[in-house]
Amino acid sequence: MSKPAASPRPNPGMSVKLLYPDAQVAAKYYVPLIYTAARTCYSELTPQEIFTAASDPDADQDKQHELIRRVIESGHGSTIEHVNFTFAISGVSRALTHQLVRHRIGVSFDQQSQRYVKYAKGASTMTPPTIGDSAVQTQELYDEQMAGALETYKALQAAGIPAEDARFVFPNATRTNIVMTANLRALIHMSGLRLCVMSQWEIRRLFGAMRHEVRAVSPFLASFLMPKCVPLGYCDEANNRDGHCRVRPHKDAVLGAYAQMRASQKATP
Repeated sequence: MSKPAASPRPNPGMSVKLLYPDAQVAAKYYVPLIYTAARTCYSELTPQEIFTAASDPDADQDKQHELIRRVIESGHGSTIEHVNFTFAISGVSRALTHQLVRHRIGVSFDQQSQRYVKYAKGASTMTPPTIGDSAVQTQELYDEQMAGALETYKALQAAGIPAEDARFVFPNATRTNIVMTANLRALIHMSGLRLCVMSQWEIRRLFGAMRHEVRAVSPFLASFLMPKCVPLGYCDEANNRDGHCRVRPHKDAVLGAYAQMRASQKATP
């Protein structure tokens, strides 16, 4: 098989940048806003009065953190829907964004269009580590496939095929850019799923980078971005019933141990 003349552009690598908020906005508004939402439910004070007191530089931050931690752990999620995080994400594959946009509640996306962007310089593609680290023949086969798809794309355009139709030959490996905004409740939920060690490697890397960005502006709020098994105390993934991931015991093992304890208690005179 001869290698096509065209080849993908060099991999730019994944890039994740938190566009909003910055550390100043997060410190001045985000914790006081969440605290205000939580306190409003249980106080005779107006939300404005609560927020004014909470945003005072001399306000007790530890007290606010403790209340926020309690309401999050209790599942009172509406209180954390009032703050949003906007990320600029680039250099990720279409395979990743097909997973990412499945999240729908509390999150918004705007993605680079393959209809209007014609990739005159050629599109970049991603090589999964398993392919990049495998036998040379496998790497060459993959590179040929990627280059062939892009060569066909150019040939179709040269023949007058609209970009919106020529793009049909693009593989899932094609890199793309996307802007994502999520409220904190959605971000915690998404992180709980995507930071799991059983999640697909690229999207797990993405959410690790997103957590790093949030930590830079608010270490406290970033502390809630974790695999869901950590706050649950157990794993509920069906594919982990064999317990190969040991971050937390599987739910079946936890319920089994509880059943044994209850049976032992009943058997004790």
